[in-house]
Amino acid sequence: MRKILVGIKRVIDSNVRVRVKPDGSGVVTDGVKMSANPFDSIALEEALRLRERGDADEVIAVSIGPSEAQQQLRDALAMGADRAILVKTDAALEPPAVARALLKLVEREAPRLVLLGKQAIDDDCSQTGPMLAALCDRPQATFASKIEIRGDTARVTREVDAGLETIEVDLPAVVTTDLRLNEPRYIKLPDIMKAKKKPLDVIELAALGVDAAPVVRIAKLDPPPQRQKGLIVKDAAELVAALKQKGLA
Repeated sequence: MRKILVGIKRVIDSNVRVRVKPDGSGVVTDGVKMSANPFDSIALEEALRLRERGDADEVIAVSIGPSEAQQQLRDALAMGADRAILVKTDAALEPPAVARALLKLVEREAPRLVLLGKQAIDDDCSQTGPMLAALCDRPQATFASKIEIRGDTARVTREVDAGLETIEVDLPAVVTTDLRLNEPRYIKLPDIMKAKKKPLDVIELAALGVDAAPVVRIAKLDPPPQRQKGLIVKDAAELVAALKQKGLA
């Protein structure tokens, strides 16, 4: 069976204003709306489209996180994923630990393609995909804006600093998705009801034998400095004078 494994990370909703805790130890999550990482939703949409084009037989959504992440997986099932797997842990995992956990699932499920968002909007690391590809010794293509499956290869158009680059990788492979790849479909109420009957397996992280110990210690988080009030000038001469007064000209 040709499987596609899709990673889904639970993050603070992109429309929510993130607030730093008073002691600087982290960000406030209590009572905050959580959603699937937007880039991961794009990866899931692409997996569903590949299945609809006949390039895959099964789409598996995977999340690594607390029990509450089941909600994001149920949303993934409502979008169209065939089944879901939650690797349960309350620890805040770093990319190396996430990649090792995904490796265990790749070894178990043997997917033809692993699709991940190019980065998560909470930490912006953009590391899990490349790390997973290295661990499982698979070809990788990052920042994909177009994916075409051609037999045993994937033709991927990726966004780079100079524009677009098209490469071919042998399957099985790991691909990370960029913003312009697609627009995720809207979840309808009947699909939400159907998703409740789809299988969602829960596995403890410890059962996979993955070391979740952090290697980076965050000393403190600070909110960005408050933006200063702007100044309206009448002409160029007044602008230059204002810049000189601030020592900028």
